[in-house]
Amino acid sequence: MAELVAIGYPDETTAAAAAEEVKVLAQDLIIEPDAVAVIVRDKEGKYKVTTSHHPVGGGASWGMFWGLLFGLLFFVPVFGMAVGAGLGALMGKVEKTGIDKQFQQQVRDMVQPGTSALFLVVEKVTPDKAVEGLSRFGGTVLKSSLSKDAEKDLQESLHGGAVPA
Repeated sequence: MAELVAIGYPDETTAAAAAEEVKVLAQDLIIEPDAVAVIVRDKEGKYKVTTSHHPVGGGASWGMFWGLLFGLLFFVPVFGMAVGAGLGALMGKVEKTGIDKQFQQQVRDMVQPGTSALFLVVEKVTPDKAVEGLSRFGGTVLKSSLSKDAEKDLQESLHGGAVPA
């Protein structure tokens, strides 16, 4: 089971610094993120998203996942994704992955103008060392579980068919 973790910070720069620390922790195999995203909301309320993800399994669909997730959470089209009939169906898939309305609202409340957040999809982590590595950044931590089936279903929907093994 994968976990979607969102860590909110009270400024526009800390999430990017924490994402760099995640890269170091990943090299040390303390945390093995499937995908990482940073969202910054500037003082004018505009969003800037930066992502990185492993090309294994889901491949380029992680970019689409973040686009759909942030579109769902913040009601903004991310990565220039077109809003169409298929988007509504995919949004429904995102909601079925276990990212419930309470989690969505908590993330919306957390990412206010002048703040940033780090988002991770992780399956493998050494919790005590990961917490130790990221604790110096502070922040508010929110988690939501993604079952294997729900994650696979979402990835297949993003790809338009079965995901290659």
